[in-house]
Amino acid sequence: MENVKVACVQAESVLFDRSATIEKIDGLAAEVAGSGAQLALFPEAFIPAYPSSRWARHLAGWDGDARPVYARLAKESLTIPGPDSDRLGAIARAHGIWLAVGANELERGTIYNALLIYSPAGELAIHHRKLMPTNHERLVWGLGDGKGLETVATDFGAVGGLICWENMMPLARFALYQTGVEIYLAPTADDSEDWHDSLRHIAREARAFVLSSCVFQRASSFPDDVPLAEGGEFVGRGGSAILAPDGSYLAGPLWDEEGVLYAELAAEHLYAARQRFDPAGHYHRPDVLRLEVL
Repeated sequence: MENVKVACVQAESVLFDRSATIEKIDGLAAEVAGSGAQLALFPEAFIPAYPSSRWARHLAGWDGDARPVYARLAKESLTIPGPDSDRLGAIARAHGIWLAVGANELERGTIYNALLIYSPAGELAIHHRKLMPTNHERLVWGLGDGKGLETVATDFGAVGGLICWENMMPLARFALYQTGVEIYLAPTADDSEDWHDSLRHIAREARAFVLSSCVFQRASSFPDDVPLAEGGEFVGRGGSAILAPDGSYLAGPLWDEEGVLYAELAAEHLYAARQRFDPAGHYHRPDVLRLEVL
């Protein structure tokens, strides 16, 4: 690993508007690149909206016909390959950064929760679909597969990631460990303090830098035809953060506002943390324990 400056973006989607959200990504990517950062992480399902339980509950049809809301989300999801994916690649290439974005991805009639990582050359280097949607998310997303449970080599280290609560799946985490992850991406919609307990544990277990970009949404930003259950103004409070391999915070958490967190990741910090514990290296027993990703 080499020293690198990274960015964790906490921004609000232009809700249910794929094109405008991608334009917002372009502007923020320019800001990140201008700061000297080489990697930018955006939140889970940033394109075009995370399905909060405050509106996704309507998809069960308990209080009327929810098909128009699902149809709107599907229409504003992106396809791969497709022009929107190409546009994200062009943004990464234009600004010369690694760009990691959460997106609703449509394939035929099924929507998936995807983590997309584009290289500075504009190539889609990692395409991962969330393995198991959580709770109300199963009304929205299909099940992912083992694709993307890997790292990609960059000039500054091995980068990989998991989405939200699949970070609490031990074998999914180890799939990244055994491919040498050094910068671990954990985009999420979990805006709880409990999530930070998990982040600190993952950083210490992985002995990797952890970036968690969290969903920030306000009720006042939703289109009028998307019904929301009662609650406060914040549908998602954020809580984005960047952590060191010892579980300490390098930046954040950031709550209740948009913003970009930056941190300088020092390679010696990672190597020092792995002196005593390396989960897939000298503290592993492959002769006893083995993970096979199907």
